[in-house]
Amino acid sequence: MAGARESARSEPGAGAPASCETGIDGETLHIALSGDWSIVHLDPVDRQLRALTAAPPAARKAEIDFAGIDRFDTAGACVLARTARLLEARGLSVALTNMSEAQRLLSDKIGAGGVPEPIAHPAQPFHIEVTGRIGAAMRAIGDEALGMLAFVGAVVSTLGRTIVHPSRLRVVPFVHHMEKAGFDALPLVCLLTFLIGAVVAQQGAVQLRQFGAEVFTVNLIAIIFLREVGLLLTAIIVAGRSGSAFTAEIGSMKMREEIDAMRTLGLDPMDMLVVPRVLALIVALPMLTFVANIMGLFGGGVVAQFMLGMSPGVYIQRVHEAIGFWTFGVGIVKAPFMAATIALVGCRAGMAVTGSAESVGAQTTRSVVYSIFLVIVLDALFAMFFTAVDI
Repeated sequence: MAGARESARSEPGAGAPASCETGIDGETLHIALSGDWSIVHLDPVDRQLRALTAAPPAARKAEIDFAGIDRFDTAGACVLARTARLLEARGLSVALTNMSEAQRLLSDKIGAGGVPEPIAHPAQPFHIEVTGRIGAAMRAIGDEALGMLAFVGAVVSTLGRTIVHPSRLRVVPFVHHMEKAGFDALPLVCLLTFLIGAVVAQQGAVQLRQFGAEVFTVNLIAIIFLREVGLLLTAIIVAGRSGSAFTAEIGSMKMREEIDAMRTLGLDPMDMLVVPRVLALIVALPMLTFVANIMGLFGGGVVAQFMLGMSPGVYIQRVHEAIGFWTFGVGIVKAPFMAATIALVGCRAGMAVTGSAESVGAQTTRSVVYSIFLVIVLDALFAMFFTAVDI
């Protein structure tokens, strides 16, 4: 081998110190490694390799020989990976020779940045994947149902203690939430139910006119609104307005650790936050339903006067003839149950907030979706029940 050879060795120590010999053979730079290439012996050879890569000799190729290495760790692999990279940046093609399997594996991992290779998971058959997703969804529904059942039990227990000891009821929050969830919703409820009543009357009159039975438009409006639409529309509005507000308020308190502070002070969050909201909505929703029914009938009456030429006196008489006590009572009886459902879902979602603003938004969305879904399911169950008992 032609060319000068240089050698650098670390200070004497235990085992054979790290050694690096370099030489030129034609257009090839040979770098022969030997000794203990662990972190305790790398300082001298590291300086030598840094000087070599800073001003490499005139060559087109570089060959790094691992044959003489006795010991090799991550630090040595990092030094040699850096050396190879810098030589390649200088225009030399670098080849690593006489590497053991362990040395090659370690060098490859260092060269890849220590990122492990992705594990290839075999693709599941379609029916297995679908079955797994259905099972996961059913399990999530079961967990949610159990959690909701436990929350309802805690609220019922707290309500029982409140009935036994009425002084536990927080009267000021109760009245406050009645105002926010009930009376503040009156403009929206009145407007929407008036418009829906007018639309139902208009469409009913158009369809019934084909059979010469447009006079029964009043029966259609009265029965539909008093039994179903008035309550259902009001409950959906309240679920989207007040149920989401309950979740956001309690969730924000949970995020700011105010609920934990209540418990530290010996205050029960059920007494302070949940029970006043539940009772307020149970009282407010039947009153909102009553107003919604009146506004729906009023909207239908306006359309009946303009489209059918029916005077207000005749319209009121027809409404009186079309309905009975239970036509009105069915909607009012269902209202407290729907109110309790909306309030319980909203409060539980607020209690389930973890600690971030994202969680507040997610739980608020979930509470609105669950409330509306449960309200419709509850309305269907009541409809089947009242039909079964001939009411």
